[in-house]
Amino acid sequence: MKILKKLSIAMAVFLLIFSSAFLSFGCGKKDYNKIQLNEVTHSIFYAPLYVAINNGYFADEGLSVSLTNGGGSDASMSSLLSGSSDIILAGPETVVYTQQEGVKDKPVAFGQLTHCDGSFIVSKENESNFTLDNLVDQTIIGGRQGGMPAMTLQYIIEHGGYTIGTGAGEINLRTDVAFNLTASVWDGDDSVKYCTLFEPTATNVQNEGKGFIVASLGELSGSIPYTCFVAKQSYLKKHGDVAEKFLRAIERAYNFIETSTPDAVATALLPSFDGNTIAELSAAVRQYLAIQAWARDMTMSEESFDNLMAVMLNAGVITQTSNWTNIADNSIAQKLLTA
Repeated sequence: MKILKKLSIAMAVFLLIFSSAFLSFGCGKKDYNKIQLNEVTHSIFYAPLYVAINNGYFADEGLSVSLTNGGGSDASMSSLLSGSSDIILAGPETVVYTQQEGVKDKPVAFGQLTHCDGSFIVSKENESNFTLDNLVDQTIIGGRQGGMPAMTLQYIIEHGGYTIGTGAGEINLRTDVAFNLTASVWDGDDSVKYCTLFEPTATNVQNEGKGFIVASLGELSGSIPYTCFVAKQSYLKKHGDVAEKFLRAIERAYNFIETSTPDAVATALLPSFDGNTIAELSAAVRQYLAIQAWARDMTMSEESFDNLMAVMLNAGVITQTSNWTNIADNSIAQKLLTA
Protein backbone atom coordinates (compact mmCIF):
# COMPACT_ATOMS: atom_id res chain seq x y z
CA MET A 1 0.00 0.00 0.00
CA LYS A 2 1.56 3.25 -1.09
CA ILE A 3 0.97 6.32 1.04
CA LEU A 4 0.73 8.73 -1.86
CA LYS A 5 -1.47 7.88 -4.81
CA LYS A 6 -0.62 9.20 -8.26
CA LEU A 7 -3.69 11.41 -8.28
CA SER A 8 -2.69 13.04 -5.00
CA ILE A 9 0.79 13.79 -6.29
CA ALA A 10 -0.56 15.18 -9.54
CA MET A 11 -2.85 17.50 -7.58
CA ALA A 12 0.05 18.58 -5.35
CA VAL A 13 2.17 19.38 -8.40
CA PHE A 14 -0.70 21.41 -9.89
CA LEU A 15 -1.01 23.37 -6.65
CA LEU A 16 2.74 23.97 -6.65
CA ILE A 17 2.59 25.47 -10.15
CA PHE A 18 -0.45 27.58 -9.26
CA SER A 19 0.98 28.86 -5.98
CA SER A 20 4.35 29.65 -7.58
CA ALA A 21 2.64 31.69 -10.26
CA PHE A 22 0.57 33.50 -7.65
CA LEU A 23 3.64 34.40 -5.64
CA SER A 24 5.45 35.61 -8.73
CA PHE A 25 2.69 37.99 -9.76
CA GLY A 26 1.10 38.99 -6.49
CA CYS A 27 3.33 38.70 -3.48
CA GLY A 28 6.86 39.70 -4.44
CA LYS A 29 10.03 37.90 -3.50
CA LYS A 30 9.86 35.21 -0.82
CA ASP A 31 12.13 35.53 2.21
CA TYR A 32 13.72 32.09 2.42
CA ASN A 33 15.03 32.76 5.91
CA LYS A 34 11.40 32.38 6.98
CA ILE A 35 10.97 28.63 6.86
CA GLN A 36 7.61 26.92 6.59
CA LEU A 37 8.17 23.59 8.38
CA ASN A 38 5.61 20.80 8.51
CA GLU A 39 6.01 17.94 11.00
CA VAL A 40 4.37 14.58 10.46
CA THR A 41 3.12 14.60 14.07
CA HIS A 42 3.94 16.40 17.30
CA SER A 43 6.08 14.20 19.52
CA ILE A 44 8.80 14.45 22.15
CA PHE A 45 10.59 11.96 19.92
CA TYR A 46 11.53 15.08 17.89
CA ALA A 47 12.92 16.92 20.92
CA PRO A 48 15.96 18.55 19.22
CA LEU A 49 13.60 20.43 16.88
CA TYR A 50 11.60 21.97 19.74
CA VAL A 51 14.72 22.77 21.74
CA ALA A 52 16.13 24.60 18.70
CA ILE A 53 12.92 26.63 18.46
CA ASN A 54 12.44 27.37 22.17
CA ASN A 55 16.10 28.08 22.96
CA GLY A 56 16.38 30.52 20.06
CA TYR A 57 18.93 28.55 18.06
CA PHE A 58 17.10 29.14 14.77
CA ALA A 59 16.87 32.84 15.56
CA ASP A 60 20.62 32.91 16.23
CA GLU A 61 21.10 31.60 12.67
CA GLY A 62 18.90 34.38 11.29
CA LEU A 63 16.00 32.02 10.66
CA SER A 64 12.38 32.04 11.74
CA VAL A 65 10.50 28.75 11.68
CA SER A 66 6.73 28.50 11.32
CA LEU A 67 5.70 25.02 12.45
CA THR A 68 2.57 23.20 11.30
CA ASN A 69 1.38 19.64 11.96
CA GLY A 70 0.61 17.43 8.97
CA GLY A 71 -1.12 14.75 11.00
CA GLY A 72 0.31 12.06 8.72
CA SER A 73 3.19 11.53 6.32
CA ASP A 74 1.02 11.73 3.20
CA ALA A 75 -0.31 15.15 4.20
CA SER A 76 3.17 16.38 5.10
CA MET A 77 4.56 15.27 1.75
CA SER A 78 1.66 16.87 -0.10
CA SER A 79 2.43 20.16 1.65
CA LEU A 80 6.01 19.93 0.42
CA LEU A 81 5.07 19.09 -3.16
CA SER A 82 2.47 21.84 -3.29
CA GLY A 83 4.92 24.45 -2.05
CA SER A 84 3.07 25.28 1.16
CA SER A 85 6.05 23.91 3.13
CA ASP A 86 9.76 24.47 2.50
CA ILE A 87 10.87 21.56 4.70
CA ILE A 88 9.04 18.66 6.28
CA LEU A 89 9.95 16.32 9.11
CA ALA A 90 8.80 12.84 8.10
CA GLY A 91 9.95 9.28 7.65
CA PRO A 92 12.18 8.61 4.63
CA GLU A 93 9.77 5.86 3.58
CA THR A 94 7.55 8.71 2.38
CA VAL A 95 10.41 9.92 0.18
CA VAL A 96 10.74 6.41 -1.22
CA TYR A 97 7.02 6.21 -2.03
CA THR A 98 7.03 9.61 -3.70
CA GLN A 99 10.16 9.11 -5.75
CA GLN A 100 8.86 5.78 -7.00
CA GLU A 101 5.78 7.66 -8.25
CA GLY A 102 8.07 9.61 -10.58
CA VAL A 103 7.82 13.18 -9.24
CA LYS A 104 10.13 15.41 -11.29
CA ASP A 105 11.40 17.74 -8.54
CA LYS A 106 12.30 14.95 -6.17
CA PRO A 107 12.04 15.29 -2.40
CA VAL A 108 15.24 14.19 -0.65
CA ALA A 109 16.23 13.66 2.98
CA PHE A 110 19.01 16.11 3.85
CA GLY A 111 19.26 15.66 7.60
CA GLN A 112 18.42 12.71 9.83
CA LEU A 113 16.87 13.50 13.21
CA THR A 114 16.20 10.03 14.67
CA HIS A 115 17.88 6.75 13.81
CA CYS A 116 15.70 4.15 15.46
CA ASP A 117 12.08 3.42 16.24
CA GLY A 118 10.91 5.58 19.12
CA SER A 119 8.04 3.44 20.36
CA PHE A 120 7.94 1.07 23.31
CA ILE A 121 6.07 -2.17 23.94
CA VAL A 122 3.68 -1.69 26.86
CA SER A 123 2.12 -4.64 28.67
CA LYS A 124 -0.74 -4.83 31.14
CA GLU A 125 1.48 -7.07 33.27
CA ASN A 126 4.92 -6.43 34.75
CA GLU A 127 7.28 -8.58 32.68
CA SER A 128 10.86 -7.81 33.69
CA ASN A 129 12.27 -10.61 31.50
CA PHE A 130 10.19 -9.86 28.40
CA THR A 131 11.07 -11.58 25.11
CA LEU A 132 9.15 -11.92 21.87
CA ASP A 133 7.97 -15.31 23.13
CA ASN A 134 5.66 -13.38 25.45
CA LEU A 135 3.71 -12.10 22.43
CA VAL A 136 2.78 -15.58 21.20
CA ASP A 137 -0.99 -16.22 21.39
CA GLN A 138 -1.46 -12.57 22.37
CA THR A 139 -2.70 -9.42 20.62
CA ILE A 140 -0.59 -6.29 20.23
CA ILE A 141 -1.80 -2.98 18.78
CA GLY A 142 1.15 -1.86 16.69
CA GLY A 143 0.24 1.27 14.73
CA ARG A 144 -1.54 1.91 11.45
CA GLN A 145 -1.01 -0.27 8.41
CA GLY A 146 1.81 1.03 6.20
CA GLY A 147 3.26 3.23 8.95
CA MET A 148 6.79 2.76 10.23
CA PRO A 149 5.85 1.61 13.78
CA ALA A 150 3.68 -1.22 12.40
CA MET A 151 6.15 -2.15 9.66
CA THR A 152 9.07 -2.18 12.11
CA LEU A 153 7.17 -4.37 14.57
CA GLN A 154 6.14 -6.73 11.78
CA TYR A 155 9.79 -7.00 10.72
CA ILE A 156 10.94 -7.68 14.29
CA ILE A 157 8.31 -10.39 14.76
CA GLU A 158 8.76 -12.18 11.46
CA HIS A 159 12.56 -12.03 11.43
CA GLY A 160 12.50 -13.35 14.97
CA GLY A 161 10.95 -16.52 13.54
CA TYR A 162 7.37 -15.85 14.60
CA THR A 163 4.17 -15.84 12.55
CA ILE A 164 1.63 -13.04 12.51
CA GLY A 165 -1.96 -14.25 12.67
CA THR A 166 -4.79 -15.24 14.97
CA GLY A 167 -4.11 -18.96 15.11
CA ALA A 168 -2.50 -20.99 17.86
CA GLY A 169 1.18 -20.16 18.33
CA GLU A 170 0.86 -16.92 16.33
CA ILE A 171 1.04 -13.22 17.24
CA ASN A 172 -1.99 -11.09 16.44
CA LEU A 173 -0.66 -7.74 15.22
CA ARG A 174 -3.48 -5.20 15.01
CA THR A 175 -3.04 -2.27 12.61
CA ASP A 176 -6.61 -0.99 12.64
CA VAL A 177 -6.32 1.58 15.43
CA ALA A 178 -5.55 5.25 14.83
CA PHE A 179 -2.23 6.45 16.26
CA ASN A 180 -3.80 8.85 18.76
CA LEU A 181 -6.33 6.26 19.99
CA THR A 182 -3.91 3.40 20.67
CA ALA A 183 -3.62 3.89 24.43
CA SER A 184 -7.36 4.29 25.03
CA VAL A 185 -8.35 1.31 22.85
CA TRP A 186 -5.70 -0.88 24.50
CA ASP A 187 -6.76 0.21 27.99
CA GLY A 188 -10.43 -0.44 27.28
CA ASP A 189 -10.08 -3.89 25.73
CA ASP A 190 -9.29 -6.71 28.15
CA SER A 191 -8.51 -9.06 25.25
CA VAL A 192 -5.50 -6.92 24.18
CA LYS A 193 -2.49 -7.37 26.42
CA TYR A 194 0.10 -5.30 24.52
CA CYS A 195 0.44 -2.11 22.51
CA THR A 196 3.21 0.14 21.25
CA LEU A 197 3.37 3.72 22.50
CA PHE A 198 5.68 6.68 22.05
CA GLU A 199 6.78 8.94 24.89
CA PRO A 200 5.53 10.53 27.03
CA THR A 201 2.38 8.42 26.67
CA ALA A 202 4.21 5.19 27.52
CA THR A 203 5.62 6.57 30.76
CA ASN A 204 2.32 8.26 31.65
CA VAL A 205 0.49 4.94 31.27
CA GLN A 206 3.07 3.29 33.51
CA ASN A 207 2.90 6.05 36.14
CA GLU A 208 -0.89 5.75 36.19
CA GLY A 209 -0.54 2.06 37.04
CA LYS A 210 -2.28 0.92 33.85
CA GLY A 211 0.68 -0.84 32.26
CA PHE A 212 4.42 -1.45 32.14
CA ILE A 213 7.10 -0.58 29.57
CA VAL A 214 8.71 -3.93 28.77
CA ALA A 215 10.77 -3.35 25.60
CA SER A 216 12.01 -0.74 23.13
CA LEU A 217 11.32 -1.30 19.44
CA GLY A 218 14.37 0.84 18.69
CA GLU A 219 16.63 -1.58 20.52
CA LEU A 220 14.95 -4.61 18.95
CA SER A 221 15.10 -3.32 15.36
CA GLY A 222 18.51 -1.64 15.30
CA SER A 223 19.45 1.44 13.32
CA ILE A 224 16.81 2.73 10.88
CA PRO A 225 16.60 6.28 9.46
CA TYR A 226 13.27 6.81 11.17
CA THR A 227 12.61 10.54 10.74
CA CYS A 228 14.44 13.04 8.56
CA PHE A 229 14.22 16.61 7.37
CA VAL A 230 13.11 16.55 3.75
CA ALA A 231 13.14 19.22 1.04
CA LYS A 232 12.84 19.29 -2.73
CA GLN A 233 16.01 19.06 -4.78
CA SER A 234 15.41 22.50 -6.27
CA TYR A 235 15.15 24.06 -2.79
CA LEU A 236 18.44 22.52 -1.65
CA LYS A 237 20.16 23.60 -4.85
CA LYS A 238 19.02 27.22 -4.55
CA HIS A 239 18.92 27.59 -0.77
CA GLY A 240 21.50 25.16 0.53
CA ASP A 241 22.87 27.92 2.78
CA VAL A 242 19.49 28.16 4.54
CA ALA A 243 19.31 24.38 4.95
CA GLU A 244 22.81 24.42 6.43
CA LYS A 245 21.81 27.06 8.99
CA PHE A 246 18.73 24.98 9.78
CA LEU A 247 20.76 21.84 10.52
CA ARG A 248 23.32 23.81 12.49
CA ALA A 249 20.55 24.94 14.86
CA ILE A 250 19.37 21.31 15.21
CA GLU A 251 22.93 20.18 15.95
CA ARG A 252 23.24 22.83 18.64
CA ALA A 253 19.99 21.61 20.18
CA TYR A 254 21.25 18.03 20.17
CA ASN A 255 24.42 19.15 21.97
CA PHE A 256 22.27 20.95 24.55
CA ILE A 257 20.26 17.78 25.18
CA GLU A 258 23.37 15.63 25.50
CA THR A 259 25.15 17.95 27.95
CA SER A 260 22.18 19.07 30.07
CA THR A 261 20.16 17.35 32.76
CA PRO A 262 16.86 15.77 31.69
CA ASP A 263 15.04 18.36 33.81
CA ALA A 264 16.80 21.19 31.98
CA VAL A 265 15.86 19.64 28.64
CA ALA A 266 12.29 19.19 29.86
CA THR A 267 12.16 22.89 30.77
CA ALA A 268 13.27 23.77 27.25
CA LEU A 269 10.60 21.47 25.81
CA LEU A 270 7.75 22.69 28.00
CA PRO A 271 6.60 25.58 25.74
CA SER A 272 5.95 23.02 23.00
CA PHE A 273 4.09 20.61 25.32
CA ASP A 274 1.81 22.67 27.54
CA GLY A 275 -0.21 19.64 28.61
CA ASN A 276 2.77 17.87 30.18
CA THR A 277 4.72 18.38 33.38
CA ILE A 278 8.47 18.75 33.79
CA ALA A 279 8.54 15.31 35.41
CA GLU A 280 6.76 13.67 32.45
CA LEU A 281 8.96 15.36 29.88
CA SER A 282 12.10 14.56 31.85
CA ALA A 283 11.15 10.87 32.00
CA ALA A 284 10.60 10.83 28.24
CA VAL A 285 13.98 12.46 27.63
CA ARG A 286 15.69 9.81 29.77
CA GLN A 287 13.95 7.01 27.85
CA TYR A 288 15.08 8.38 24.48
CA LEU A 289 18.62 9.06 25.66
CA ALA A 290 18.81 5.47 26.93
CA ILE A 291 18.11 4.07 23.45
CA GLN A 292 20.21 6.77 21.70
CA ALA A 293 17.20 7.80 19.65
CA TRP A 294 18.60 11.09 18.34
CA ALA A 295 21.21 11.23 15.61
CA ARG A 296 24.44 13.01 16.52
CA ASP A 297 25.54 12.54 12.91
CA MET A 298 22.68 13.76 10.69
CA THR A 299 23.97 11.98 7.58
CA MET A 300 22.05 8.88 6.52
CA SER A 301 24.22 5.78 6.26
CA GLU A 302 23.78 3.26 3.48
CA GLU A 303 23.61 0.45 6.03
CA SER A 304 20.70 2.00 7.91
CA PHE A 305 18.92 2.76 4.64
CA ASP A 306 19.30 -0.89 3.63
CA ASN A 307 17.62 -1.80 6.92
CA LEU A 308 14.73 0.51 6.00
CA MET A 309 14.41 -1.16 2.60
CA ALA A 310 14.33 -4.58 4.29
CA VAL A 311 11.53 -3.43 6.62
CA MET A 312 9.47 -2.00 3.75
CA LEU A 313 9.98 -5.02 1.49
CA ASN A 314 9.02 -7.34 4.34
CA ALA A 315 5.81 -5.38 4.87
CA GLY A 316 4.97 -5.58 1.18
CA VAL A 317 4.53 -1.82 0.73
CA ILE A 318 7.18 -1.76 -2.02
CA THR A 319 8.26 -4.39 -4.52
CA GLN A 320 11.60 -2.86 -5.48
CA THR A 321 14.28 -1.05 -3.52
CA SER A 322 15.33 2.54 -4.08
CA ASN A 323 18.87 3.81 -4.45
CA TRP A 324 20.27 5.23 -1.24
CA THR A 325 22.01 8.09 -3.06
CA ASN A 326 18.71 9.17 -4.64
CA ILE A 327 16.86 9.29 -1.33
CA ALA A 328 19.51 11.00 0.82
CA ASP A 329 21.54 14.13 0.14
CA ASN A 330 24.22 14.07 2.85
CA SER A 331 26.26 16.98 1.49
CA ILE A 332 24.88 19.59 3.90
CA ALA A 333 25.03 17.39 7.01
CA GLN A 334 28.60 16.41 6.12
CA LYS A 335 29.63 20.07 6.25
CA LEU A 336 28.68 20.14 9.90
CA LEU A 337 30.95 17.17 10.59
CA THR A 338 33.97 18.98 9.17
CA ALA A 339 33.16 22.43 10.58
